[in-house]
Amino acid sequence: MFEAGRFIESCRGALAEADPQAAVREVVARAVSDPASILADLGEPELAGVHTLYKAHDLTILNLVWGPGMDLHPHDHRMWAVIGIYGGQEDNTFWSRGDGTLVKQRMKTLETGDAVPLGEKVIHSVRNPLERLTAALHVYGGNFFETPRSEWDAATLEEHPYSVEHTM
Repeated sequence: MFEAGRFIESCRGALAEADPQAAVREVVARAVSDPASILADLGEPELAGVHTLYKAHDLTILNLVWGPGMDLHPHDHRMWAVIGIYGGQEDNTFWSRGDGTLVKQRMKTLETGDAVPLGEKVIHSVRNPLERLTAALHVYGGNFFETPRSEWDAATLEEHPYSVEHTM
């Protein structure tokens, strides 16, 4: 049974493992294998938004809800991440840097029950292709809100410093 406090403690404990990202991925995979339990603890999402469950210098845990049809421009994290979907679907496009712009590499669809690690150098954009909310636990191996990183204009692929305010 999911309980936010225990989930946070399990993620914190995973940081002490030899491969913290893999250990966190296991914690997230267990959690999203029972979406009803997450909904019972966190509540049924009603609006799109970013809800911080935990924030420290070495770990950030977000309950992220994508609105119907929502698109998020390409961005990087500059830290590892684990994304676990507990409701809906998230379509990720992965990019690489190339000659001053971004080059589309591949796409990956994440669905309810998926728990996927992202490396610290990953650049991706995200889309909720559904006409309903998508909900996910996002766990980052650092302070998501204070780490300088980049985002790219969706139309021109011009790089800019990442802005939490712009994303919101």
